[in-house]
Amino acid sequence: MAVTSPLGARQTVTAMLVLTAVTGLVDAVSYLRLGHVFVANMTGNVVFLGFSIDPGAGLSAVAAIIAIAGFVVGAFAGGRVAHGLAGSRTARWLMIAFAVEAVIVAVVAVLVGVGVLAMTGHGNYATIAVLAIALGVQNSTVRHLGAPDLTTTVLTLTMTGLAADSALAGGPGAKPHRRLGSIAAMLVGAGAGAVILRWSSTAVIAIAAVLVAAVAAAFGLSGRSAE
Repeated sequence: MAVTSPLGARQTVTAMLVLTAVTGLVDAVSYLRLGHVFVANMTGNVVFLGFSIDPGAGLSAVAAIIAIAGFVVGAFAGGRVAHGLAGSRTARWLMIAFAVEAVIVAVVAVLVGVGVLAMTGHGNYATIAVLAIALGVQNSTVRHLGAPDLTTTVLTLTMTGLAADSALAGGPGAKPHRRLGSIAAMLVGAGAGAVILRWSSTAVIAIAAVLVAAVAAAFGLSGRSAE
């Protein structure tokens, strides 16, 4: 079920690029601080799960399973919201979905900051699970927007399309700026996350929450202007 974004084309692309940067931020936290696991990139977790069979790999099968399970729960919840509110209430649905994600990520930032949620040891499983739920909501919501070259999480198909559809490959060379922008957004988000992590994990998570909240607000305002 793909729907038309209530935002203009440029604004929609901007929103998707912001969410892509958010993916880079939170996966920087999860991989560099939560123990070589991703909360957004489930392909990586499946691979890590396979690698964990080797005791010398230093990878946690439990962490990967928790991340995958949390992501599926979030995607399921996002799908339920989408099927219940999409259509005539598209702007409201998008605002609610991204607002929920923003709140979840913000709560994680607060709880990590006060020490309720751990970043190390077995106590970080809850942190992994909750962040994965938030990113599951994001991915499920973006999927229904029907922008295949702006998935906000997976860049493999983006890079494939960039090369395979290029004029050099005999393709139409369509939308290279969007695909390049997606790659750049992920890189910037991950790089910024890695740098800020030197001082504070909480700050990285909080920045991610603010960015998602901004996207939610943009869709909310688009709904009001359409009324």
